[in-house]
Amino acid sequence: MDTKFLSHSRSPFSTLSHCRHTCKPVCTPIHAVLTRPSPNITQEARKTSVYNDRWFDLIAINHLSQSVQAATGLRNGMSGYESLVESARVASQKFNPIQQREVVIKALERAFPRPILYLIRTLLPPSKFAREYFAAFTTVFFAWLVGPCEVRESEADGRREMNIVHIKKCRFLEETNCVGMCTNLCKIPSQTFIKDSFGIPVNMVPNFEDMSCQMIFGQEPRDLIDDPALKQPCYKLCKAKQKHSMKCSS
Repeated sequence: MDTKFLSHSRSPFSTLSHCRHTCKPVCTPIHAVLTRPSPNITQEARKTSVYNDRWFDLIAINHLSQSVQAATGLRNGMSGYESLVESARVASQKFNPIQQREVVIKALERAFPRPILYLIRTLLPPSKFAREYFAAFTTVFFAWLVGPCEVRESEADGRREMNIVHIKKCRFLEETNCVGMCTNLCKIPSQTFIKDSFGIPVNMVPNFEDMSCQMIFGQEPRDLIDDPALKQPCYKLCKAKQKHSMKCSS
């Protein structure tokens, strides 16, 4: 089965009332394959992106950073995205991989009030519309966290869905320069949190060669033991110097 990705510009702000009358839950069997790098990722992941965070971005960044710090009990005096990265880096050094994932889930629960999560889950039950809405919403409101991204189309069994978020170059991975922090402090806890909070599975497929990533709403992620992302060696100049499923090469 081939999967085709096409750019799309559909608005994320379709009415919910229309969804309740027209959208039926479907399960789209979309497949994605993580691009495997050479046997050893020895190159330095060079920072090339420049971000000019707006006031809304800074509020969101600082709120998430404070939530992570509160969850870990480890404070820092930094601000902006630097503070968020430092919070994540300290967590990667102080906690084992399982604890890191638990800390991030706890931080996300602090960052997003439970009544709001419940309301969203009630208004957007699993459906084609919900998957497309979450994909579009992510590109509009979470670029401050992951960098520029766009919605792409998937096709399976003749059905098309705008349910894929293509992150051109992940800001978090670029800043941390660590495969282990990507998997344990972003990919795995985010997949768990989104499914538990909204009832919609999402599979995050990072490409450690170019630092891009695919978020596929509606697709169940692989079991951790079979996930290629957890079998990748780290970058040569990993800043975290933390073990994940394989030793960091630094």
